[in-house]
Amino acid sequence: MKMKSFLAISFLLTSQFIFSQYTETINSNRPGRSQGAFAVGTGVLQAEGGLRLGKDKHDLLNTNTDLWGLDYELRYGFFNERLEVNLRGSFLSANQQYIVAGNSVENKYSNFESNTLGAKYLIYDPHRKRMLEGPNLYSWKANNSFQWRDLIPAVSIYAGANLLLDSDNTFIAPGNDGISPQVALITQHNLGRWVFVMNFIGDKFTNDYPSYSGIFTLTHAYTRELSFFAEAQIIKSDFYSDDIGRLGAAYLFNKDFQVDISGLVNFRDTPSRWQVALGVSYRIDMHSTDEYIMEDLDKQKQKKAKQQQKENSTKEILE
Repeated sequence: MKMKSFLAISFLLTSQFIFSQYTETINSNRPGRSQGAFAVGTGVLQAEGGLRLGKDKHDLLNTNTDLWGLDYELRYGFFNERLEVNLRGSFLSANQQYIVAGNSVENKYSNFESNTLGAKYLIYDPHRKRMLEGPNLYSWKANNSFQWRDLIPAVSIYAGANLLLDSDNTFIAPGNDGISPQVALITQHNLGRWVFVMNFIGDKFTNDYPSYSGIFTLTHAYTRELSFFAEAQIIKSDFYSDDIGRLGAAYLFNKDFQVDISGLVNFRDTPSRWQVALGVSYRIDMHSTDEYIMEDLDKQKQKKAKQQQKENSTKEILE
């Protein structure tokens, strides 16, 4: 009986931290480029940003371009635990060098590489059903060992609008300025200390040069404070296609503040690219209650109360 009580209490306590949208520590999308399936939680305002430096070398055009840029993301959870609105983007400055008639020429320009306002909504969370089912009171191993259902991911959808209003923007395809749509399907597997996220993105598909991409991010929590990540990104477009790899690490200074470092290389020469980045994530936590978690717990209590009443009625009949 003591073991049953211990398992039940442990499950209840841990599930409120693991299976809600809101987490006790900051939930950042950095240092990768993918979005996680879970929102930041109602009442949470979160800022994520970083500085990156790099170089592009284009063999066919015989150009070398030095780059520096600022990446930014502002996230806010409201209405319910599943919903988040965010503004994501990056601003780049470039110094391009090339040869014309034997003379070295420099061309400097800067603009937004991306700027997207959108919303993300969690449509399926496999952990909610498990929380309602409760732990196996007879087996510690059953509650802590791998099960095939652990491979079922959380799933979110994302819809946004690209806000790129400058028609002379060198970083985007001709005709892709203005307002255009972006949609994404997001999945997230939580496997103990490992998290695997996939983003499938359709971008500017109403314009002359649509882009379709997939981002696959694997993160490992080495300790509570230190985590590492590896990421692959595939971009397909008539204007710009690429195969990109990223590696990096993040360190949690406290529950609301994280710093990160990462590097990027690609596997093409039109152009070949490398970049390094430093970033920070910070949240203002005004969260009060895990709404749908508490709602589910109330339903669970009501269900148990009904079962208890039924058992009591059966006992009275037998007596």
